[in-house]
Amino acid sequence: MTEDEAISDRLIQCLQHREQIQPLSSGERGLSLAQSYRISAQVTKAREAAGERAIGRKIGFTNRTIWDEYNVSAPIFGPMYDKTVHPLEQEPFDLSGLLEPRIEPEIAFWLAHAPEPGMKPEDLIGCVSGICAGFELVQSVFPSWKFEAADTVAAFGLHGAFLHGPVHEFALGDPQEWVQQLASFRTTLRRNGEVMDEGPASNVLGGGPLSALGHLAALVAEIEGARPLTPGEIVTTGTLTRALPISTGETWRASFDGLSLEPIEISLTRQPS
Repeated sequence: MTEDEAISDRLIQCLQHREQIQPLSSGERGLSLAQSYRISAQVTKAREAAGERAIGRKIGFTNRTIWDEYNVSAPIFGPMYDKTVHPLEQEPFDLSGLLEPRIEPEIAFWLAHAPEPGMKPEDLIGCVSGICAGFELVQSVFPSWKFEAADTVAAFGLHGAFLHGPVHEFALGDPQEWVQQLASFRTTLRRNGEVMDEGPASNVLGGGPLSALGHLAALVAEIEGARPLTPGEIVTTGTLTRALPISTGETWRASFDGLSLEPIEISLTRQPS
């Protein structure tokens, strides 16, 4: 078994048994971003062998206002799976499987075509078949959310679940109107009716969710061995507000002023252990 395979197995055990470990980067040999993406690919291989199917990517750390908080300086990406991406439902979501979960309101795209590096927003919108808002529930196998960027790549991109609202087909609207809205809307995040945070579209890499999609296209092209983006994938574009801790019994709601998407809401529960 290679070192990458051994680390992958350990991370999957953390996920299965809800265990936390010290950051991989804190070991004697440290952890490079190149190795972390290799480990991420190994994790995906193992999860697919166990019956899961990778159906998209999540982009992390696109919100530059939180880089200092998490000791990062650039976005990362990781896979999402058919068992972790679901439409929002009226039933409360069970937090039992997540480690130190936090909530992030995000915009997601369904891809009609694979975007290419260097595309502008006006070109990127042509790669998109649909758009939705959703809650990315992130988690950390590293205690107290202390890690380096490379740790987050290896450990699932911090992805726990993505729960999304209705998907809007671009065929039903004006793509260029979406380009304008996606660069200028504002998000409000509420817990039990109380405003917890707000954020403009520009929190996402200065230009909004389409800027994140363009960044992902360039990053995937740079990472050796990364799977190319493909039509039909779902891509989440990063949190529009701070990532806030969540607990049982809470109801969270996100609204998007200036964007033609419905508010989304989720209630949280936890199964008895």
